[in-house]
Amino acid sequence: MPTRAELPRSNPLSYQEAHNWTDDLPVCRQSGVGFSTNQIYREDGYRQEEHQFEDRSFHCQIDDSTFLYGVFDGHEGVQAATFALQRMAAEILLDQLAGKTSDEEVKEVLRQAFIAVERSYMDSIDDRLAERTSLQYEIPDGLTSFEAYQKFPHLVDKLNALNCELSSGTTAVVALIYGGRLYVANVGDSRALLCRTDSNNVLRVVQLSVDHDLKNEDELLRLSQLGLDVEKVRQGSHLGNQENTRCLGNYLVKGGYKEFEELASATAEPIIAEPEIHGGILLDESCRFLLLMSDGLYKSLEEATGTEQVNKEIAQMAVEQFRIQSTLIGVAQAVVDKIVRIHHDVYMSGSTTPNGQSRVGGQRDDITLLVRNFNYPMPNALSSPTSAVVHFNPVVTMVSSSSWGAGEETSTTENSLTDATTTNTTDDQNNDTSTTESSSDLFPPRPNPLDRNSRIEPYVNFSDFYANVEKARLEGTLPSDFDL
Repeated sequence: MPTRAELPRSNPLSYQEAHNWTDDLPVCRQSGVGFSTNQIYREDGYRQEEHQFEDRSFHCQIDDSTFLYGVFDGHEGVQAATFALQRMAAEILLDQLAGKTSDEEVKEVLRQAFIAVERSYMDSIDDRLAERTSLQYEIPDGLTSFEAYQKFPHLVDKLNALNCELSSGTTAVVALIYGGRLYVANVGDSRALLCRTDSNNVLRVVQLSVDHDLKNEDELLRLSQLGLDVEKVRQGSHLGNQENTRCLGNYLVKGGYKEFEELASATAEPIIAEPEIHGGILLDESCRFLLLMSDGLYKSLEEATGTEQVNKEIAQMAVEQFRIQSTLIGVAQAVVDKIVRIHHDVYMSGSTTPNGQSRVGGQRDDITLLVRNFNYPMPNALSSPTSAVVHFNPVVTMVSSSSWGAGEETSTTENSLTDATTTNTTDDQNNDTSTTESSSDLFPPRPNPLDRNSRIEPYVNFSDFYANVEKARLEGTLPSDFDL
């Protein structure tokens, strides 16, 4: 792995498409991700997105005892989410965990990782901040927004574009499995749900993250201690230009918070990047699976159904898909697709609340769901093709074409797949990583291959042709220029 000095530190806009070292981290085969882009609903059924997909996620395995997962829900662009995706793993996995044995030590590594990502992101936008300050000095003080645009439209346009870039921020929910224990850290309203069985073997859902929004009484208390009018904050739906009370990135509600009327009275930055951390939770047999999700998943289900037990219902959907799907990616994507369909169908049906308002708005946010299985059974799990061990035999043998009948091939292949599925161990089904031990598992057996040195039978029989040529020669009707 590279050192911190080798990590990129350029403008975050360049991170969107560039290949990064985190792309080469080993993917955890015990997890899968499903997603759906945001959508504006149209009566004609055509899909229309309001903005590019702003969610990001990773799921990697470093060794047999270290796994890292994360979901980042960006807003006002992908810059902050992409930066956090690429930097967070580096701040946790580049030897920071070495020698850490206690829960408090591991949790401190996670806390420092969030702070380091925040600091690095703010450092990376220094040039944008300098440009913004320069533009602000070129516009005289005392002008209203309307007057400034009338006199300096090109400067105001540039300033607005820069403000949009500097507003880019992201939530983050990160799960670390280290030494058989689970740790979860988050800022914002992306969630982590641990599904585990109790003493009666009943599946229970535990939310391990904290929603940092304006419904959180602890967050409102923190804001009041900074001098903000909490009652006024309660009445609004945003703090500055966002809904969450904590995030990574978004300079305007941090270093530039004084420019927002509702935030100007704060004695310190009201929106912070300090994560809340839970763990370590011993991963014993009671822990069945973990769900990490952006808020688009649970808020879409809440909006469409009015449920007050959204975590429970999402977990139940996951359980249903564990019984049906053959891969963990299939489980995650099926849950996402089901909630997307429910939300869309409720909108198209014109369903309203008791007070006559439309139950569902005309659009939906980006959605990401990451599933990490521990030991929940998947009866239909298939072998992972990426983990199959294939032995190549360079000896070529010929088999008769008659032995490769279509009906026989289909029947044998189906039997082979059935045998491979039913003989997987429980761990193979859960991890979706069962291996193929020999090439005979990949190719069905064929009867009696021919001698490799024997004569190959012709594909076309020319005996009738030669017989007719000889007959024409005897009868004298063979053309004179015919040369055989």
